[in-house]
Amino acid sequence: MTVTIEQWEASVASLWERFDDFGREEGVSAMRELAESCPAADGRAAFELAGMYDSMGFEAEAGVEYERALELGLDDARHAQLAVQYGSTLRNLGRLDEAIEVLRAAPTHASTGSAPRIVLALALHSAGRKDEALRVSIEAQIDGLPRYQRSMRNYAAALTVAAA
Repeated sequence: MTVTIEQWEASVASLWERFDDFGREEGVSAMRELAESCPAADGRAAFELAGMYDSMGFEAEAGVEYERALELGLDDARHAQLAVQYGSTLRNLGRLDEAIEVLRAAPTHASTGSAPRIVLALALHSAGRKDEALRVSIEAQIDGLPRYQRSMRNYAAALTVAAA
C-alpha cells in the first residue's frame, strides 16, 4: 500500500505524541521503520530519525542523520529546527566550534523563535566564552521585552566590547 506524505506526516506526529511510551531502542526502531516508508525524496525522514536518535540519547547516530537530512534538503521550518537540534547535539558531543558555527548560521523561523540563540549561548558557555554566552542570551530575549530594549542592547554589547 502506498502511503501519502500526509499519512506519513500524521504517523510521525502520532509517534512523537507517544514518545514517552517507548524505550530507547523501541523508539528508534519505530522511527526507523517510519523513515524507511517516507514517500518524499527530501531529508524529512532523516531529520525525523535524527530527532529520535537525539531524543533517545544516541547523539553520534543523530549527527549522521542530521548531516544526511541537510544533504537531501529540507523545508524552511525543518531546516531551522535542524540547526537547533544539530547544534545542541554537536555541543553534547563536545564539538563546540562546529556547534557554534551551525548555530550562528541557523536560519530564523517562527517554529524556533529564539531557540537558536539560546542554544548558541549554551555552546559558547561550554566553550568557556562566558561573557559572549551571556551577551547572546540577553540579546535573544530583547525583542520580547515590553521596554528597556535599548538599555539591554547596550548592556549586552558592553559584555564583549573589551574582547572584540
